[in-house]
Amino acid sequence: MGCPCCASRTGGGTCPVCFWTDDGQSDADADAVRGGANGDLSLSHARLNYAVYGASHPRYQDMVRPARPDERP
Repeated sequence: MGCPCCASRTGGGTCPVCFWTDDGQSDADADAVRGGANGDLSLSHARLNYAVYGASHPRYQDMVRPARPDERP
């Protein structure tokens, strides 16, 4: 299963590569802010943050790790 934010194959729950918590959000509603574990982030914003900062939110930069070879999309 690929992370909706960074596409790494890390399973489910909170991704250790980008720190996005998979809450079922997908491309269909990527601009919606659902709250919950991802706070005030939409999936679209988290993807942009990942492209810029390497984490779904800048505050998580110290909590993430690179994708392992078997996790890369």
